Amino acid sequence: MSETALNVIPRTAVVKRAARIGAEIRNIKLSGDLPDQTIAAIKGLLLEHKVIFFRDQVHLDDAEHERFAIRFGKPMLSPTLDPAKGTMSILEIDHPRGGFRTDTWHIDFAYLDAYPKILVLRGAVIPPVGGDTVWSNTAAAYLDLPAPLQRLADDLWAVHSNAYDFAVFARPTEAEKKIYDEALSRASFETEHPVVRVHPETGERTLVLGLYVKGFVDLPKYDGQKLFDLFESHITAPENTVRWNWKQGDVAIWDNRATMHYAVRDYGDQPRVVRRVAIDGEVPVGVDGRRSVVRTKIIKPPPAASSTS
Repeated sequence: MSETALNVIPRTAVVKRAARIGAEIRNIKLSGDLPDQTIAAIKGLLLEHKVIFFRDQVHLDDAEHERFAIRFGKPMLSPTLDPAKGTMSILEIDHPRGGFRTDTWHIDFAYLDAYPKILVLRGAVIPPVGGDTVWSNTAAAYLDLPAPLQRLADDLWAVHSNAYDFAVFARPTEAEKKIYDEALSRASFETEHPVVRVHPETGERTLVLGLYVKGFVDLPKYDGQKLFDLFESHITAPENTVRWNWKQGDVAIWDNRATMHYAVRDYGDQPRVVRRVAIDGEVPVGVDGRRSVVRTKIIKPPPAASSTS
């Protein structure tokens, strides 16, 4: 923890949740009006711990949630969701009304060339049992790789697409399939990312994989799947993860450039709603200095409203 951060947020207010990732920050009331030095201290803690948590932020509504989030950068609209939802992407995971499922390891919006750098997530409706989220430290996972595998990962590129195989989810409902099909009909993306990106602020090397990977560039599917499973096993190793038990009003902020995450679907038919603001990120740069490349980008205009006479 830097001296600058210590001058604003005392060390006693920062409680590590796991050795390699995650910290709870106490005694701060989040708002869009926090002083610049407090926001800078929060950013520093985020870069250090990859994901940070704040309890008891029940005073936040959607508007104040967004005002706070944009202190970290420009908010980003989801290209695959209904534009009427505005800046907020409301995730209703396994909610009776349906919603996007995130019970698989992923990097948010990794099918875009410049996917979000930071996500600010607030627990709105939390089930009485279950519904935790797990984050992994992809920088630590890279460091755990033996040197020959690091060199291999440094050279690899992967194709990420929002047209992923829906079969990765167990027993998808018809409502879930419909939401997915509607999103894909609005926009289609395919992007080549380096498997190892250099973090633009810390200089760390982080692994870029997860749900949206369609395959590796210049590798057959069989070999690619073996490598994918190998690298993912390091990312999801328990020692590289932290698990957060949500309470209503909690806020989690994570560095989407250095983490993957998984929303555990273990809460039956109980509603679970979390609200999220995404902050614009940078185009990833690989170890060799090459930047991610867009293969496909198709955004269809919304259907015109029918006229009435």
